[in-house]
Amino acid sequence: MHALVERMYPLRRSITGDGVRATLDVVGELLPLEVHEVPTGTQVLDWTVPQEWNVREAWIADPSGRRVVDLADSSLHVLGYSVPVSARMPLSELRPHLHTLPDRPKWVPYRTSYYKPDWGFCLAQETLDALPDGEYEVRIDSTLADGHLTYGEHVVPGQVPDEVLVSSHVCHPALANDNLAGIAVAAFLARSLAGSTPYYTYRFLFAPGTIGAITWLARNAGRVERVKHGLVLACAGDRGSLTYKRSRRGDAEIDRVMRYVLETSGRPHETREFTPYGYDERQFCSPGFDLGVGSLSRTPYAGYPEYHTSADDLDFVTPEAMEDTLAVCREVFAVLDRNRRYVNLSPYGEPQLGRRGLYGALGGRSDAQEAQMAMLWVLSLSDGEHGLLDVAERAGLPFDTVVAAADALHGAGLVKA
Repeated sequence: MHALVERMYPLRRSITGDGVRATLDVVGELLPLEVHEVPTGTQVLDWTVPQEWNVREAWIADPSGRRVVDLADSSLHVLGYSVPVSARMPLSELRPHLHTLPDRPKWVPYRTSYYKPDWGFCLAQETLDALPDGEYEVRIDSTLADGHLTYGEHVVPGQVPDEVLVSSHVCHPALANDNLAGIAVAAFLARSLAGSTPYYTYRFLFAPGTIGAITWLARNAGRVERVKHGLVLACAGDRGSLTYKRSRRGDAEIDRVMRYVLETSGRPHETREFTPYGYDERQFCSPGFDLGVGSLSRTPYAGYPEYHTSADDLDFVTPEAMEDTLAVCREVFAVLDRNRRYVNLSPYGEPQLGRRGLYGALGGRSDAQEAQMAMLWVLSLSDGEHGLLDVAERAGLPFDTVVAAADALHGAGLVKA
């Protein structure tokens, strides 16, 4: 995963353009992706797909001709969606177009102007402080023209058409944690499902933030009711502990499963309530859709000094952190995918388990008593209203033990899904 982050890091991404396509090409080497191109001007809910932006070079040369800021050194150096510029001007005229972080003088900020024509550069405050007076040459070789918004999807077919949606934004340039780590975890999570036949259909969405999710929702409004559960992955690779943000509903099944997995795993973690600010969970949870979609990160957005700066680099994310995030996702989906509701087919009194060989099958097992209790609890709560997670939580039993008990009872004809 870290190697994948490293490959994607230099690509010049924005909400549209060739950088997004190149990023999806890299992900497409791991997963078969269906790539969608949505034309500029397309109405998507209350928004319109913007013009496509691409940039080839951008630099500032000081009075001696030395390039003091250069896009070739970092994708962050140009203001996202800058209009073309080719001019000479004094430093006093240039300054309003220069963006820095005075409190972090060595770091370069990430800044954009998606929906208002502008141009500019981002640089370290110490670089700005060292600039001499005089005339500067400024060049931004960019195009802002009708084109497309691009996003990719990977689908793992399940036993039912009901879907689990996993979303990661692909628009930020040169920010390893936000969100290349999220893309990497999502890609490897999808790859771990290859060759399996899960219960749910899993849809992995790789799209630009905000406008990409809105575009996907607009194009899928007629089938969005299939999305029963969802997770937005972002900031998945820093050294902080895991943070889960609940869906707008607050009690969606993904919220319950995430709480159960995090609490029983013993991992340090934090659970936060929903707010209508953050990543694309706010689009999926908007009241008209109200999907059961939460968000998983390590340190949340804007919660670490490196956020949206050049310090969110390849050293800021670790293989161990991404591995841990991936492991939690796999555990969560393993629970979600098996959290069936059953109906007891012998609900009047306790059925005789011994003559069906269910007790005998447990002989010699050190967890025989636990497994026996799991069967009794499954029978007790198999009323069509409670799922296996309800059983595990109420009985205080491991989820896998409860699933094994339900499988045994189903095989004996005592419960049906």
